[in-house]
Amino acid sequence: MSALPEENLVLPAAVLWDLDGTIVDTEPYWIECEFALVAAHGGTWSEDHARALVGMNLPYSGEYIREHAGLDLTGEQVVAALIDGVVERVREHVPFRPGAQDLLAALGDAGVPCALVTMSYRDLADSIVACLPDGSFTTTVCGDEVDRGKPHPEPYLRAAALLGVDPADCVAIEDSPTGVASATAAGVPVLAVEHTVPVLPAPGRHVVKTLEGVTPEDLAGVAAALRD
Repeated sequence: MSALPEENLVLPAAVLWDLDGTIVDTEPYWIECEFALVAAHGGTWSEDHARALVGMNLPYSGEYIREHAGLDLTGEQVVAALIDGVVERVREHVPFRPGAQDLLAALGDAGVPCALVTMSYRDLADSIVACLPDGSFTTTVCGDEVDRGKPHPEPYLRAAALLGVDPADCVAIEDSPTGVASATAAGVPVLAVEHTVPVLPAPGRHVVKTLEGVTPEDLAGVAAALRD
């Protein structure tokens, strides 16, 4: 992934992970729950609307669904219903993305701390983290614990602060333009794993199709190349 000699690479001070669509393939769960909720309340919904919300913070998504689907619910009620539906599905099956668990384990073996930076709320994040080895994440930042969610930089800035590291010395792993924008605004180099929605190449990011075979040294090379 990098043309730089391995001996010249410095591992990231930390790796800051998005969750939905990056570690786990839960975006289909969210979309399924959106359609089910809207149908149950007599509204209308579309794939275009669903894709527009990939990576967005939940308060925004709740209001967007309420308005565009014509629901007689508050945004908070929409969010609560969606979280309940996704948590129920995750408890039945956690759909891990290819390569994510291996890279998490390799980073742990290399002594690189990881933070989870997700717009999912604590209940959902904890249900997924519980399926990973203890200590996979040094800290977690969830959507119900920030004042301004992605695409604002606050979630990534908070994660770096909790770890006591410079955001520029980290690498973020994201799957959506919204998440990439959040990390980039925080000054974090980004490895974007394109999945549900397209992520176009741009300064400050390196785009791949999968995490399969990606190593901590690859992340170091990506970060070094993006800083040059």
